[in-house]
Amino acid sequence: MTRMAVGRLGGWPVGTAAFMLLLTAKPPNRLTAQDTIPPGYGTLRRDDVVMRFSTGTVEIQVLPLDEQVIRLLAPDTYRSLSRLEQSRADDIADAAGRGATQNPTLVMVTFLGVVPQARFNPEELFITSRGRLFRPIGIVPLSPTWSSFQLDARQQAAAIYLFEPGISVREQLTVSYQGLSSDAWSGSLRVLDQERARVKARAQLEAKPDSGGT
Repeated sequence: MTRMAVGRLGGWPVGTAAFMLLLTAKPPNRLTAQDTIPPGYGTLRRDDVVMRFSTGTVEIQVLPLDEQVIRLLAPDTYRSLSRLEQSRADDIADAAGRGATQNPTLVMVTFLGVVPQARFNPEELFITSRGRLFRPIGIVPLSPTWSSFQLDARQQAAAIYLFEPGISVREQLTVSYQGLSSDAWSGSLRVLDQERARVKARAQLEAKPDSGGT
């Protein structure tokens, strides 16, 4: 089995509140040529689109960090996620190099304890896209609790997962973990498609020149 690349931990505490404090970064330019969503017009919350399912002992939350997704989130959430990614750029590059991939697909994965002493295995989370199974080629931990592989009830551990290119966030995704799977992305797709149309309409409206009316 190929050894998974793991980025340096750095001791940075993670949590939704911590993400929201990181608001001042120039976002990475990873927008595809097929989609030109302008930043700053989204209104979605992270919880509106995150995939989540439970094993009974842990809850798993999965959020693709593709620009086509996070640009549809509210501006403060978009900036905080961009800043988070930027702050871990060296670790991400190191993990990508170990995984022999130049442009990995980045996904934020969070494990939350449902019961005391809940165990989790990060390497058993997979994503299926377009009929292909993607295994993580690297993991950049964001939480000090990550390396313990154990959580108390309501405790969480988060990381940025790296996958090979090829995962399409504009189509159905299936997330698998320890024999369980979730197709929750189908609901997220509907929400994202609706917001994408609204974002483009808002941007076009703002771009129109002043009519000069009285």
